[in-house]
Amino acid sequence: MSEVKISAQPRSEFGKGAARRVRRANLVPGVIYGHGQDPKHVTLPGHELLLALRTPNVLISLDIEGAGTELVIPKAVQRDPLKGFLEHVDLLAVKRGEKVTVEIVVSTEGELAPGGNLLEHVLNTLPVEAEATHIPDGVTVSVEGLEAGASVLAKDIPLPKGTTLAVDEDAVVLQVVSAQAEAPAEGEGEAAEGEAAEAAE
Repeated sequence: MSEVKISAQPRSEFGKGAARRVRRANLVPGVIYGHGQDPKHVTLPGHELLLALRTPNVLISLDIEGAGTELVIPKAVQRDPLKGFLEHVDLLAVKRGEKVTVEIVVSTEGELAPGGNLLEHVLNTLPVEAEATHIPDGVTVSVEGLEAGASVLAKDIPLPKGTTLAVDEDAVVLQVVSAQAEAPAEGEGEAAEGEAAEAAE
């Protein structure tokens, strides 16, 4: 996976007022933690961070003013629920060669067996352990020809070399279910029963 370089500044002001001032300057407050170190508070450029976060589990080389370079991956991102802008980001410090546990996206390809079957994503993401600088963007699973009742387990998903499962290998990731017949709208069944009773009288 590619490495994204972003410049950051140490942050010494905290609280809602300080956070608002940071966001008005198109910056995003963040915290770096990991390796048993005290958390480091930083601000990051909003637009550059937004572009970087388009890649799941992106590896970011942070050039922190006056504090050197830190290799991090995003662990938690808070967005404004209405406007969608970044409010805060938690970053995990990593080292080259170090194993980390992350969640990767599960995509599918192929067509289910005919008959109106539906594919249910029991797990939208798959927890895996991978080397910090070689985290896969995601995995793709073939569902070609699967019929109702079929399941895809975690152990059935091919993983890139160097990546291992961080979840029970028998965990259900995908399953195929039959399309359910539409239930009658509320009140329709009762109305039909009432009409039948009247006809019987």
